[in-house]
Amino acid sequence: MADRSSALLRFFFGTMGSGKSTQALQIHHNLRQGGLACLLISQLDRTHGRVSSRLGVSADAIVIDPSMDLFALVRRHHEDLDGELHAVVCDESQFYEPHQVEQLARVVDELGIEVYAFGLLTTFQGVMFPGSARLMELADVRSELQVEARCLCGARATHNARLVNGVQVYDGEMKVVGDTGGEATVTYALMCRRCWTSGRDLARQTSLFDGEARPTAPAGRIVVDLTDSGSPTDGASPFDGAGTGPDDAVVSSSG
Repeated sequence: MADRSSALLRFFFGTMGSGKSTQALQIHHNLRQGGLACLLISQLDRTHGRVSSRLGVSADAIVIDPSMDLFALVRRHHEDLDGELHAVVCDESQFYEPHQVEQLARVVDELGIEVYAFGLLTTFQGVMFPGSARLMELADVRSELQVEARCLCGARATHNARLVNGVQVYDGEMKVVGDTGGEATVTYALMCRRCWTSGRDLARQTSLFDGEARPTAPAGRIVVDLTDSGSPTDGASPFDGAGTGPDDAVVSSSG
């Protein structure tokens, strides 16, 4: 049996299009190829029950929600595998609740299971996701993915912007899930800090001085464009992870 005393909680973060899901899938694949059992989990993805990459690769995943106890989930699968679960790979970890991040830390400390978490660092409002903030506080290893995306102006993209009908907005819910019954189209774009700040200031001015022209989403549910884009600056979605998956998505070298 492998030495579990050296297990770590690792957090890998980056902007949209930086390859978060691609690397999560690569780690998941490599562990399986090495004969190690691995649990793949996610939340709020373009696909249904799978972690998917814009490069076209994907894998079955367990979809979690804010009410789930991740420590209990992992422990149950660990026991089902006779104590041979080696790692948990977590995509879209920015959407996890802070207490769920603490549960993942317990997975490392009490069960000796490696945890690899991948996610965005900041919201469309330029502040840290609560889940990402807790990961930064608790992770043994914090690593920024070095695949750089570019703003439309050509500068290095560092911020995620939300667009409603093509216009940047600053107000709204932190998590937006798509539906087909609304009137507005919500997309996401990558921007440098200067362009993002200019768009934010304009959105604030529009809200203050011209309420009717303010590009806000209508009441009720709205449509989110989750179409894969060839360019991360072309209205790409920040959702790099999974939808609704099977409860038995534990895979090993024989699976």
